Amino acid sequence: MEENSLVGETFVILVDENDNPIGSMEKMEAHRKACLHRAVSVFVINSQGNWVLQRRAFNKYHSGGLWTNTSCSHPYPNESSLAAANRRLSEEMGIDCQLKEIFSFKYKELLDNELTEHEFDHVFIGISDESPQMNLNEVVECKVISYSDLHLDVISNPDLYTVWFKILYERIGMYVSDRQLDSSEIVF
Repeated sequence: MEENSLVGETFVILVDENDNPIGSMEKMEAHRKACLHRAVSVFVINSQGNWVLQRRAFNKYHSGGLWTNTSCSHPYPNESSLAAANRRLSEEMGIDCQLKEIFSFKYKELLDNELTEHEFDHVFIGISDESPQMNLNEVVECKVISYSDLHLDVISNPDLYTVWFKILYERIGMYVSDRQLDSSEIVF
């Protein structure tokens, strides 16, 4: 059993408006009560500048079957955001690459299943040419797509993407376009 769970329960880090930890709460309860909690979002771009996206498994507790960034999750209590980002990228997509936190932001959005995403989200980016090894309990499919094709698809089919991805992808696109890409790391 994981250190973070008690009989199948997973806990998230509750935070204040400045991302200071103020406690922990069972993940589903935090989403039902719309409590602000820490999260991570990982974007992996390949050396050609194409984005690696995942389609969430249909049985996820929210946003099932929707396209989103390469990986996303919540740090466990006493786990750093970077450690959580690396853990979930490996668990969901089988990718191991250098990640760099590029910014964080807060958002609050209603979801399906009477849940609310109220997160202080730490956003990471990495470069990898590894082929994803999807965990089919988490991901039903993945794709590698150019930013221009992605942008057109989000505009044409916004209901196919998660709420947080639609908030983030243009900002990530601007960030990536301002930097040179290398096959092993991001050059800042």
